[in-house]
Amino acid sequence: MAEKQSVLSFSLKDKNALYVSYMPFVINGGIFIPTTREYALGQEIFMLLNLMNETERFPINGKVVWKTPVGSDGYRSAGIGVQFGPQDVIVKNKIEAYLAGAMESERPTYTM
Repeated sequence: MAEKQSVLSFSLKDKNALYVSYMPFVINGGIFIPTTREYALGQEIFMLLNLMNETERFPINGKVVWKTPVGSDGYRSAGIGVQFGPQDVIVKNKIEAYLAGAMESERPTYTM
C-alpha cells in the first residue's frame, strides 16, 4: 500500500537559514526540513515553502531523499531532505539567486 502523502509548511526567513537548508547537490534542488517526525525515503511530500519575506508560498511536490535520524553523530539536526520535482525549477532558481555567491562557501549545512 502506498504511503499517504504528507503536507508540510516551511518558512526560511533569512539567507543563513536558506543556506544551511538548501541541498544544491540534489537533482532539481532540495531543502532540508528539521523534524523529529518519521518519514520514509521515497515518500511523497507536498510542501508550501515560504522564502525570505515574500508573500507568496511556493507549492512543491517533492519526495524524501535524505534522512537524519534523532541522535545522529556530529550533533546534526534531525530531519528530512525533500527533493524538488522538475516542475519546481522556478523555486530552485529563486533560491540560487538568493544564495548567489554563498553557495561556494565551505560553511557546514544541515546535510554536508
